[in-house]
Amino acid sequence: MAQHGFGLSVEPFMRLEIEVAQPVDASVVHGIARRCIPIIGGTVSGRYQGTILPGGADWQEIAPDGTLEISAHYILELAEGSIEVRSNGIRHGSPDVLQKLAQGETVERSEYYFRTAIRFRTAAKTLGHLNNRLAISEGERIGSRVCLNIHEVE
Repeated sequence: MAQHGFGLSVEPFMRLEIEVAQPVDASVVHGIARRCIPIIGGTVSGRYQGTILPGGADWQEIAPDGTLEISAHYILELAEGSIEVRSNGIRHGSPDVLQKLAQGETVERSEYYFRTAIRFRTAAKTLGHLNNRLAISEGERIGSRVCLNIHEVE
């Protein structure tokens, strides 16, 4: 467990490998493009094991400089029960790196910034403590997958 400023500790929690479909363009308003990325499945590893159910989505706003504002909503199915996930964040990098990512190319994680704040909701008693926790993730786009290394903030 790493101690950070203000007495916070951040502990590795789980890794999500989220399978996504092709983006669906929604609209462009005042230079901001909106699109929806369907979530079609995936895996959960780390402290918990399980799957990511199909049917979720990642709604994105794309600024003229390529910065993504991310708002994802999906469900994890674990042995202990189901967890609803809401994840909001940002992905930014140089125009060259963002173009490569948009074309599905793999880019070194250190070449761009991708972070989200995550909230969980669950009725499972053994997972109930997650209802009152905030997690942060470091994200990475690898082909048709979005990979999130999630850290619980204590």
